[in-house]
Amino acid sequence: MNYFYKKNRILLREMVKTDFKLRYQGSLIGHLWSILKPLLLFTIMYMVFIRFLRIDDGTPHTAIGVLFALVIWNFFAEATNMGMLSIVSRGDLLRKLSFPNEIIVYSSVAGASINFGINLIVVLIFALLNGIPLDLNFLVLIPLFFELVLLASGIALILSSVFVKYRDIGPIWEVVMQAGMYGTPIIYSITYILQRGHNSVAKFLMLNPLAQIVQDIRHVIVYEGNPRGWDIIGNKLIALIPYIIPFIVFVIGLIIFKKNAKRFAEIL
Repeated sequence: MNYFYKKNRILLREMVKTDFKLRYQGSLIGHLWSILKPLLLFTIMYMVFIRFLRIDDGTPHTAIGVLFALVIWNFFAEATNMGMLSIVSRGDLLRKLSFPNEIIVYSSVAGASINFGINLIVVLIFALLNGIPLDLNFLVLIPLFFELVLLASGIALILSSVFVKYRDIGPIWEVVMQAGMYGTPIIYSITYILQRGHNSVAKFLMLNPLAQIVQDIRHVIVYEGNPRGWDIIGNKLIALIPYIIPFIVFVIGLIIFKKNAKRFAEIL
């Protein structure tokens, strides 16, 4: 049993290392894109939405809140997109080796986690430069990231299972992600929605686990005046829904994946 788990750990590690090495192979600046890409996206969004369109709730460190949210979203987008493609792209490996196929999906999520870690370091530097103290509040990132990984892994398991047979799920998920980005308080904040009297909209948005994660970070790390989910929803039992969803999604994703995994090699 120990040998079995050790072999799977080694396989997972090698997949992650290979994917990370190949990610920016052939580019001039290589893995610096892991830092530059989110910074460039942040700069564009900040200039358009904060400076020109003035979607600003007036709370301190708004730009840092946007940067945290963007890094969270980029991880979720990368983990789910790469996870969706992972089984198809590793079809040759499935036909040659016998191992739990979900490891392939987990390697995609782990690869996205490396990028997340690099991006997070950049965000923390900006936070310190903007006067946000580096204290124990930053530890909240640990349980919130665990929640984020569960959610992304569960969705990636579902998407990868469906994508093996139905490639149309690719463009469909792209549209869903585009809508999801506007439905998650990344550029704007929940405070901005509340200030305009859209309380019911704010309550609905806070049922989204990604919105809950972003808002918890903004409250605990960026500025405690940012309301948390249960402050907005009111009912604490309902406010627990976004915290529970990632666990449910992961279990459902694992069940669906294992149910279809036996046919992957045959279909591919």
